Amino acid sequence: MPASDLSFAAPRVSDPSVFGRVAVLMGGTSSEREVSLDSGRNVLDALRATGVDAFAVDGIPALVDAIRAGKVDRVFNILHGNKGGGEDGVLQGLLTALGVPFTGSDVLGSALAMDKIRTKQVWLSVGLPTPRYVRLARSEQGVRDDVQAAARQIGMPLIIKPSCEGSSVGVSRVHDEAGLVDAVALAARYPGEMLMEQLVVGDELTVGILANGDGHTALPSIRIVPKGEWYDYNAKYIAEDTQYLCPGLEGDAEAEIRRIALAAFLAAGCSGWGRVDVMRDRGTGQFYLLEVNTAPGMTSHSLVPKAARQVGIGFEALCWRVLESSVQGGAAA
Repeated sequence: MPASDLSFAAPRVSDPSVFGRVAVLMGGTSSEREVSLDSGRNVLDALRATGVDAFAVDGIPALVDAIRAGKVDRVFNILHGNKGGGEDGVLQGLLTALGVPFTGSDVLGSALAMDKIRTKQVWLSVGLPTPRYVRLARSEQGVRDDVQAAARQIGMPLIIKPSCEGSSVGVSRVHDEAGLVDAVALAARYPGEMLMEQLVVGDELTVGILANGDGHTALPSIRIVPKGEWYDYNAKYIAEDTQYLCPGLEGDAEAEIRRIALAAFLAAGCSGWGRVDVMRDRGTGQFYLLEVNTAPGMTSHSLVPKAARQVGIGFEALCWRVLESSVQGGAAA
């Protein structure tokens, strides 16, 4: 399906006063703080430009203070990551308990998608493709032997990464046994479990998902072509020579990647908006699901805005639609 064939329902909210006072939640204390601040500034400017009464809040404790002071009617969550970020279900549980509407997935979808291992388990249970993997124990004793045994099971080359981080934080590509120790040491700097995963050699793609009327629609895919060997933190947020091709594929392949991305998003219990990262094997053309991001970046380098533009949704309109998804029933005004 070409991008021109995608259609979106008209916005169900036309009066910005319906949203009330909107806290744009950014920053926080996760490893992705700086990216979140960049995203948050862009979202704040866009919402204000459309007449929304929006203001910035840095981190969850400051948000709680603002809610207690009666200053918050709704939250646009653009915190990234876990452990002080806003993608692991903790924030969502808090806001649900306080009765404050928010953007993005609820407690279950947020918590599950943040955990790459459990997300894979869900995908595999419903027949969705994901690279083979091994969970790595964090115990000091025997970790080297565990890693070497896991590497033999997965086969080289492979990826080692924290199970609950984003933005390529703590990720290493390993091409031989000599690289295992350093890769594990890097991943172990971050809390939670670690994951060893088959390295799929091929095209790196991503598919944005956006609420559309009573359902969700997969945006055109983006194929990422970094100047360097792979799409690391520098290529994502700093380098200016990374190429983004949208749509990333054509014909049946494009239709299929959108289909499995949407299925992956829904299987993980996600809602509102998000982004699904996918690899396509260069030899077989097989797609492999990597992860779901439930509060995707909204920086100048970010991918959901690039895909939305392909279907005629500019940045301000995208922010409006994401915010609108937090209004139960899409109250018209």
